[in-house]
Amino acid sequence: MTPTAHDTATLLKRITLDPGVCHGKPTIRGLRYPVESVLEYLAGGDTFEEVLAEFPDLEREDLQACIQFATQSLKLRSLHLVAA
Repeated sequence: MTPTAHDTATLLKRITLDPGVCHGKPTIRGLRYPVESVLEYLAGGDTFEEVLAEFPDLEREDLQACIQFATQSLKLRSLHLVAA
């Protein structure tokens, strides 16, 4: 099921950028969980359930937000490549 624009916007609110947290890298809800690290776990084959068991502070929507953030980032990069 493809998320709606509203769903995507709601999920992306979970991703925060703060120069004082993780050197300004995108993190989940201001916690010290970089989006990049969570995506590496998922890309390495860990399931949502495994990641959530390892990091009890996280919620399923946080993992979905990481994927949406990556998707949006890739779309923006593609647009920049086409425009160049």
